Amino acid sequence: MVRDRPVDARFFNRPGLEFAAMRIGFIGLGNVGGKLAGSLLRNGFDLTVRDLDKEVARPFLDGGASWADSPIEMAEDCEVVVTCLPSPAACSAVMEAEDGVLAGFRGIAGSGRQRIWLEMSTTDESEVRRIGSLVAETGAEPVDCPVSGGCHRAATGNIAIFAGCERATFEKVLPVLTRMGRRILYTGPLGSASVLKVVTNYLATANLVTLSEALVTSIAAGMDLNTAYEAIRISSGNSFVHETESQVILNGSRDINFTMDLVLKDLTLFSEVAERSEVRLEVAPLLLEIFEDGQERYGAREWSPNIIRRLEEATGLNVRASGFPAEIVDDEPEEPGYEVIPRS
Repeated sequence: MVRDRPVDARFFNRPGLEFAAMRIGFIGLGNVGGKLAGSLLRNGFDLTVRDLDKEVARPFLDGGASWADSPIEMAEDCEVVVTCLPSPAACSAVMEAEDGVLAGFRGIAGSGRQRIWLEMSTTDESEVRRIGSLVAETGAEPVDCPVSGGCHRAATGNIAIFAGCERATFEKVLPVLTRMGRRILYTGPLGSASVLKVVTNYLATANLVTLSEALVTSIAAGMDLNTAYEAIRISSGNSFVHETESQVILNGSRDINFTMDLVLKDLTLFSEVAERSEVRLEVAPLLLEIFEDGQERYGAREWSPNIIRRLEEATGLNVRASGFPAEIVDDEPEEPGYEVIPRS
């Protein structure tokens, strides 16, 4: 059985939350990043934010966060710098620019001031290791810590977080991670978290495609879709993807805060990991083909669950049912996070 280890209770006694005294910089306030940054602000951390669009940051600034005019300024002022950006290229640009995070780390190298970089994007493990080595050269400590569980759980601080880094670094940042997520898994060396993130996203994509086929086949066979949803939910066919994405599919909104171009990015990253590991994949190439076709038909920024439209159009069927929400909201209360200990 998997054992869970709570974080030392002293980190949750407020006022005087020990890590809340640390200055945390957050770059990238998009669908996921904005919610993670919101959890830090809600839990009393001294937060500095930055995004290409300053208006996106307005609610954070109104809530007491500070603004950084550049990544270098943030890196010089904040003990922890978080990046949560849409692609490995975007992260590398922010880190390596003339006024980037690495320049800020280099500027204070040798001062004895602690600096930790948290990479919370879904990124390429080889690239995060490359940037991580540059971070380490400055005396700062790199961590790749992507999240999993959907935007609705990111909003409530109940999302899962993987963390790859030195164990001593993990112990330092665990109290920060447990204020952004509920289940925190230490995955091993830098880059390991990014590998496992694309593995889990690959599985979610495969599940989405098979659920699309299952729902279309159910209605084609004359099944009531509300009943079909419950049959899957209470059976061996159930999954996290079914309990979330199937609902917005049946509602018709298809809004899961995740787009087709992001699915293709994750599938590509997974395929590259397999190729480097000399694993010949059979299902992944088919999934890439399906989503490349979906993106060509509906656009890169179309919600990913609308991949079902390919089957709806081919069959002339309308996969809709009453009683399902337009978006998924986490109805679980926010709870203190804890480390998940793998079985041994």
